[in-house]
Amino acid sequence: MTTTQLRGCGTALVTPFLADGSVDEPALRALVQWQLAAGIHMLIPCGSTGEAVTLTTAEHRRVVEITVEEVSGRVPVIAGAGCNDTHRAIATSREMRAIGATHLLHVTPMYNKPPQRALLAHFRAIADACDLPIVLYNVPGRTAVNMDAATTLELARDPRFVAVKEASGNLAQMTTIVRDRPADFSVLSGDDGFTLALMAHGGDGIISVVSNVAPSLMVRLCEAMLRRDLAEARALDAALAPLIDACFVESNPIPAKAMLAMMGRLQDRVRLPLVPLAESWQARVRGVLEHAGLLAS
Repeated sequence: MTTTQLRGCGTALVTPFLADGSVDEPALRALVQWQLAAGIHMLIPCGSTGEAVTLTTAEHRRVVEITVEEVSGRVPVIAGAGCNDTHRAIATSREMRAIGATHLLHVTPMYNKPPQRALLAHFRAIADACDLPIVLYNVPGRTAVNMDAATTLELARDPRFVAVKEASGNLAQMTTIVRDRPADFSVLSGDDGFTLALMAHGGDGIISVVSNVAPSLMVRLCEAMLRRDLAEARALDAALAPLIDACFVESNPIPAKAMLAMMGRLQDRVRLPLVPLAESWQARVRGVLEHAGLLAS
């Protein structure tokens, strides 16, 4: 089992698509290489931002396989493997292990609305079936269930669970986990806007959407906080704020993909039931990119 503690900035990678709807493998490879060149600390393919719920089993495998190939051991690859069917989550986990992922990202099951004791049973069943370290993912805005701090902390005492991506939007809950966790359990923000606040309370970093677009800025913010350079971190947080706002004017990853398309890094393609960024947001988003110096002149 991988034992290095997860810290810094991880990118929740978008999945590039071509006009025919297939995965754009060259664009994905180039995106991964750009992230690595920017100093990213970890990569997370096939999560919410990667539109994993619309990928076929073969596509899911291929996206993670490409990410692993391009990373070539340089940073952790935390493969999304979550599902609201525990048996399917186990099968996906085993497949991610077989193709070289270093960690698994497991979201709380959506739609089923399991109680807290059922969340414990779900995650423990996955850990029993696959020996990769697990990053828990709490995002009640997408799943309709919040994983309480007490539940996260109970799992954190089991060394098979190495981190949580906390996207509850509840800073009190997040700081409770930071305060009471074991020393080797990482607490990562799942909301870009909470990065500075959570790390100021002792959190370890971010699994970021915005770092798809501005990886070096988010890497620098996390590194500033890890060395406790609050003045630099505040300046970087201020620089990132308009980008963070722009990335969430519509449901993620719609704006991030539009921004990357404007930057020439992929085609502006999402899969139904998502649709491309509304025309009414285009000028604002482009203006944010221009102001940040992220558009080629």
